[in-house]
Amino acid sequence: MRALIPTGRAGHLVDIGEVDPPETAPDEALVRITRFSLNRPDFLYLSSPGTSYRPGIDAVGVVERAADDGGPASGSRVVLHLPAGGAAAEYAAVRAQRLVPVPDSVSCDLAAALPLAGLVARRLLAKAGPLAGRTVLATGMSGGVGQFVVQLAAAEGARVTAVAARSAPWHHLPALGAAVTHDIEALADGTFDIVLDSVAGPLGSAAARKLVPGGLFLWFGQAAAQPLTLDFFTLLEGGRGLTLHHFVYLATDDRQDADDLADLLELAAQGRLRAEIGHRAHWSHTAALLEEMARGRLRGKAVLTVD
Repeated sequence: MRALIPTGRAGHLVDIGEVDPPETAPDEALVRITRFSLNRPDFLYLSSPGTSYRPGIDAVGVVERAADDGGPASGSRVVLHLPAGGAAAEYAAVRAQRLVPVPDSVSCDLAAALPLAGLVARRLLAKAGPLAGRTVLATGMSGGVGQFVVQLAAAEGARVTAVAARSAPWHHLPALGAAVTHDIEALADGTFDIVLDSVAGPLGSAAARKLVPGGLFLWFGQAAAQPLTLDFFTLLEGGRGLTLHHFVYLATDDRQDADDLADLLELAAQGRLRAEIGHRAHWSHTAALLEEMARGRLRGKAVLTVD
C-alpha cells in the first residue's frame, strides 16, 4: 500500500512510497484513511537524523474491517489519534478502543484537525483551573493548538488576549474569542491572572511581568527556540511572585484519549468548537506544507486528502 515515508532530506522530508499493508490483531480494526492533519511533532520527528518515523498522528477514515473484539462496525466513519504516527497512509490498523465515531454533523476536515491540538488545549486549560471571569494572556495562538485554546477558554468565560506578530497568521483569532495585540509592552504589568506561553524566548519572558501577584504561568512550548529568562529580582520588585508550571502533553490510556476526543467532537457537533483550516491539499503536497509549518506560516491546521 502507499504511505508517506521519510526521505532524510532537509527541505523535502517525505515522499509517497510503498510499504507493507498492516496486519490486524484481534483487538484492532482496519481503517481506510481519507484525511489526515499535520502536527508540529510530525515535522520534529521527521527532522531527526536517521529517523524511521512515518507521519500521521491524527486522521479520519472508514472502518473496512471491524475488530474481532468489538468497537465501531464496518462502514463507520471514525477519527483516530495515533501518538506514534503512521496514519498518513492508505490503511491503518488501529486498536478499537482508540477509534471514535464521527458525528454526522462534523465534517471530515474538522474531525481530522481536532485530536492532538484539541486534546492538548483541553488538558492545558484543565491545569489552569476555573476560568470564568479570569484574564488570560496567551502567546503562539495562531496555529492548531492555539485556536482550540482560545475557543475553549472563551467558552468557559475567560477574557483572552493573544500576542501575535503582525506577520503571523492571526486574523482568525478575534472571531474565535481573543483580543489581539502585536506589542506585549503596550500591556500593563500585573494585569493578567494566567499566562499561556508556547513561544518562550524574549516574548515569553516579558509575558511573566504581566501576571498579577501570585499568577499562574503555564509554559507549554518554545517556538522561539530560546528558553525563558526570568529575573528573580525584577519579579520581586514588582511583587509579582508567580507559579510556573511546565506543561508537557502526554497521551494517557486509550480509553481516556477516546473519551476526551468524543467530548471535543460533541462540542463540534453542537457548533461550539470549530477548526480554522488554513490549508487543504492532496497528500502529495505534505513535504511543502511541513516546510511552511516550520517557518510559522500555517494558519490553523493543514488537512491532507488521501486517494
